[in-house]
Amino acid sequence: MTFSKALAGATAALALFAGAAAAEPAIIFDLGGKFDKSFNEAAFNGATRWAEETGGTFKEIEMQSEAQREQALRRLAESGANPVVMTGFAFGDVLAQVAPDFPETKFAIIDVDWLDLPNVTQVAFAEQEGSYLVGMLAGLASKTNTVGFIGGMDIPLIRRFGCGYAQGVKAVKPDATLVLNMTGTTPAAWNDPVKGAELAKAQKSQGADVIYAAAGGTGIGVLQAAADEGILSIGVDSNQNYLHPGKVLTSMLKRVDVAVYNAFKTGTDLQPGVTLLDLKSEGVGYALDENNASLITPEMKAAVDAAAEKIKSGELVVHNYTTDDTCPAATF
Repeated sequence: MTFSKALAGATAALALFAGAAAAEPAIIFDLGGKFDKSFNEAAFNGATRWAEETGGTFKEIEMQSEAQREQALRRLAESGANPVVMTGFAFGDVLAQVAPDFPETKFAIIDVDWLDLPNVTQVAFAEQEGSYLVGMLAGLASKTNTVGFIGGMDIPLIRRFGCGYAQGVKAVKPDATLVLNMTGTTPAAWNDPVKGAELAKAQKSQGADVIYAAAGGTGIGVLQAAADEGILSIGVDSNQNYLHPGKVLTSMLKRVDVAVYNAFKTGTDLQPGVTLLDLKSEGVGYALDENNASLITPEMKAAVDAAAEKIKSGELVVHNYTTDDTCPAATF
């Protein structure tokens, strides 16, 4: 059953699936909506998987504006939801203010690793590792020796994607040219497919024939434009290969669904601290299925899988942009 509540004079859908005797978990989706075919949708899939497996129910809020963050979080905590999961770094500061007011409520936040609160679990990802692998594929697939990267909001987290990608490209094509763009500097950059398409076309005009989009809903425009222009794209977070079969080289998988599923499954037993989901733990990776099998040669797969094993063993370390705000393979 679904109902809506007004939050701070705006509308946010709060879907309440009735019937649970115990405290229901809850999830707040970041801007862009739960069906963004990327980050938020992966989170929704994790929550849905938990509900289907357990018969449990959960509450959810889709953010409609930045102004809703704190009130939405407080509303869920006050409703008795436990645990409450947030998708995205932008909830970090708000959670730091709200969590102490609800000491009996457990919170889990994705893409944050800097909080120190007794009732907060943080989940971070080694996006640079998965991005390195798709960067290798981009370099190997490119015929022009020029590849592109389009990020969403220009923040260190997205530069981590771009830097990992650049390192992967340079590992197989040291003389390759990289064209790097960010969509914007505000949260609106996550949901602007028109701007994404414009940037993709501009990168093609500069010679790019493979473009990696790490931009949430904006990336949908990148993938569409790339398909229309006859070049390859790379999806992100969820497996987006199916959106344009035979035209999406691969997708960098970021298992946000696993993070949400695990948080819901652990429930009120969530422990404070940071969990890192990396290549070794299958928290990141690349997608290979019937939609892109014709684009990935056995030699490409062998090269990437060999690199993946080296990363997992620690023999190959992919530089993490957020450790020092530098990238050895690209300039932002």
